[in-house]
Amino acid sequence: MYQDVIKSEDNFGGKIKFTYSAGIVNWYGLASYMGLVANGGVDQTRTFTGWRLKDVGSGNMYNVLSGFTVSLGKLQIAPNFLYQKPIEGPIPSDVLAPGRPRNILDDPFSVRSNRETIAGELLLTYDPTPATWMYEWDNDRAEDAKFAISADFVYRHLPTIQDAAIGILANRTLFAFPGSAPAQDLWETHVRVVSKVNPHLGLIANLYAGNGQANGNDKRTIDRYGFDLRTIYKKTKLIAIGKFNDWGPFDYHRDFNLTFPLQLIADISTEIGKPDWFMLPGTKIGIRGTYRTLDRYSPRYSPIKTMDAAGNWVPDPTAIGFPDGNEWEIRTYIQINIGK
Repeated sequence: MYQDVIKSEDNFGGKIKFTYSAGIVNWYGLASYMGLVANGGVDQTRTFTGWRLKDVGSGNMYNVLSGFTVSLGKLQIAPNFLYQKPIEGPIPSDVLAPGRPRNILDDPFSVRSNRETIAGELLLTYDPTPATWMYEWDNDRAEDAKFAISADFVYRHLPTIQDAAIGILANRTLFAFPGSAPAQDLWETHVRVVSKVNPHLGLIANLYAGNGQANGNDKRTIDRYGFDLRTIYKKTKLIAIGKFNDWGPFDYHRDFNLTFPLQLIADISTEIGKPDWFMLPGTKIGIRGTYRTLDRYSPRYSPIKTMDAAGNWVPDPTAIGFPDGNEWEIRTYIQINIGK
């Protein structure tokens, strides 16, 4: 192991970006070299279309991105490519002391989102009303097409591990995981459909599928998929969400790789006043139901209890031969928006 210190030059980085437009074709190219602690923040710029592969803005990294769009009438075809690599790679969990995986609590930098990546993306968009851009932040509200759709596929080749992530215990104590998930190629696909049938009736559907890794050091890779359907008719809005073999709603679920075989959510509400599509808060009343099934990878799953070494009866989620558990809740709510 070699121990070093941060130098002045590690604070500096550079980035250069070119764009070119000619008729139906748009192209961009971006390259950067960021010192060990030259963290500039994630790039939120929308370049030509809604690509998911972007510069993560981390230090300790150099990368190259390039993509282009081709517009064929109402259809846009947009491939995108990424190569990035950390200047100093991650430290495995099995090295001899004083070596250990870095973490952001104890070290000036670490390898997380800036892990070595070779990735490709293909984004297809059908949008007959480009004046209401498909990838604008308020498109849920502004879109006026009777039918618009985008389909995005991303594949990431991740040949190395990462440094350690940070977790939070039940007593709010921060700690660093002892390592990270293993090297693993990951893929995901997202489909989004927006339909404004008329000024009073609209539909948004978000579908996804892919695999994923925990933020912590759990080695299990999950295969997940789900949907989010939203319908509004005049003052009434219905939301239906389904998730299959996916993490729960909170950050710690992914940190500790806690998944549920099935999650179903239904929410119906009515606006008190003039509805404003989906984006802006309004005054409304509603009812929401949630149903989940639980297995050995879920929190609160307790098919049977066994006695531990201290003589206490504790849940044994790994017991064989027991069915999935389940939990559900129903809540009513009132959301009040005070403003002009």
